[in-house]
Amino acid sequence: MRLAELSRESGVSTATIKYYLREGLLAPGRQINATTAEYDEGHLRRLRLVRALIQVGKVPVANAREVLRHVDDESLGRTIRLGAALWALPQAPAPDEEDPVTATATAEVDRLLRTLGWDSAREIGSLSPVHRSLVALVATLLRLGYPCDAERMAPYAELMHQAAVRDLDRLETCESDTEKVELAVSSAVLFEPVLRALHRLAQEEESARRYGIE
Repeated sequence: MRLAELSRESGVSTATIKYYLREGLLAPGRQINATTAEYDEGHLRRLRLVRALIQVGKVPVANAREVLRHVDDESLGRTIRLGAALWALPQAPAPDEEDPVTATATAEVDRLLRTLGWDSAREIGSLSPVHRSLVALVATLLRLGYPCDAERMAPYAELMHQAAVRDLDRLETCESDTEKVELAVSSAVLFEPVLRALHRLAQEEESARRYGIE
């Protein structure tokens, strides 16, 4: 397809597509002549991902470029490639290592991972920005006086593991590793808010069932 058709199919303006091309977020099309290039379904799929990152997820261009670099890095193993792309997304602030509550939070997170048998997560530990974010969040709750120990977190973590199984089952329907990582990244940006909304709706529903709606 030509640029105008790519714009029409993706819903992204030609000016924005040209900007993504200049910023290295979208691979150049196949050059037909000096002024015309041809694009394919891969470009259309990538445009949707870039749009999800920047326009919906409000991910800065520099972060988006880093995410896409890992998405396209075929030298990485599947797990590392997926993890690297997700880690490159903007993360919550890291824990304050000077705060003594951080040590307590770190211990509770480690105890949680031991209880669940999540050995890979324990081994990677603080190298993962997601792990660091969890520690920071637990530390904040503890600092404010809200209990947040391994026993309280475990049932929720088990539910999240069920969600992760469904996520990976869905990824297995993709034809290539690149498509798998693209889907994982777009789901992190677009579908995680859906999970939060479902959680809150479930709370509303359970509250109405227990206490009525008066």
